[in-house]
Amino acid sequence: MAPRALITGITGQDGSYLAELLLEKGYEVIGMVRRSSTTNFERIAHIQDRIELAPGDLLDEASLIHVLREHRPDEVYNLAAQSFVQTSFNQPVLTGEITGLGVTRLLDAIRLVDPDIRFYQASSSEMFGKVQEVPQTEGTPFYPRSPYGVAKLYGHWITVNYRESYGLHASSGILFNHESSRRGHEFVTRKITHTVARIKNGLQQELRLGNLEAQRDWGFAGDYVEAMYLMLQQDEPADYVVATGQTHSVREFCEIAFGRVGLKWEDHVVIDEKFFRPAEVDLLIGDPIKARTVLGWKPHTTFEQLVTRMVDDDLALLNGELDHLHRR
Repeated sequence: MAPRALITGITGQDGSYLAELLLEKGYEVIGMVRRSSTTNFERIAHIQDRIELAPGDLLDEASLIHVLREHRPDEVYNLAAQSFVQTSFNQPVLTGEITGLGVTRLLDAIRLVDPDIRFYQASSSEMFGKVQEVPQTEGTPFYPRSPYGVAKLYGHWITVNYRESYGLHASSGILFNHESSRRGHEFVTRKITHTVARIKNGLQQELRLGNLEAQRDWGFAGDYVEAMYLMLQQDEPADYVVATGQTHSVREFCEIAFGRVGLKWEDHVVIDEKFFRPAEVDLLIGDPIKARTVLGWKPHTTFEQLVTRMVDDDLALLNGELDHLHRR
């Protein structure tokens, strides 16, 4: 029988890439989706006929128990979260409910229904926040700087707790920033590449950004979901930093993105105080040596390839939309 995997957050960037990977590996894939009027299926539209969607909500443990009982997955990947840092300052309680307590509800449902299910928790480099050492490893002390980071930290430690208390095969991937053209437009990387495509097409003149000196360890989301899968194939559960080990500034991202379409970023980028965070994160740079040695994982996509690919995808997307408008 084919292995079965349940993915929460399947309509998101990571969920869609993970679903593709697992389908390639012969899995039956079940995607948990909230019953909401605004669920966006565009990221999984191309594989929707190959996956099963199940209603469930991280705010409602009974719904999680029901999904697990009905579908009996071998693996559960928890990728659902209120995942935007800026929003977490405006909606701190909701962020805590979904991103923090939601993990507990899901782990508890697994404990009750089938403790043999293997569990993956999407932890985040935002847990390091005000970094205590550079680069960050699995042993670096955490110091989150946003309600999102704090909620992720709760989710991370409750995963460790259930692993140690109940013997669950529960692993956390501490993923550093990972991007693609499936990223939401509110994230700075996608905001840059989408706007570059618009400026190139004469639809916009300027791009408003916050701190250009902010540095991040950026990788390609398609590479990172491979690490999630590998964690659940190990004999023993553990936590892993997943990163490139290299850091780049928002300014560098702009340089490559605008350069790709033959423009100078200085001509279009406007600094806007509105986009500065109440508390900025310092130098986030991960040391992925454990993932490399234990999982045999490494990123395949360079920073330059990532930015170039995102710009090309956004140009293609926009040109498709413009063609469609002209044909109407």
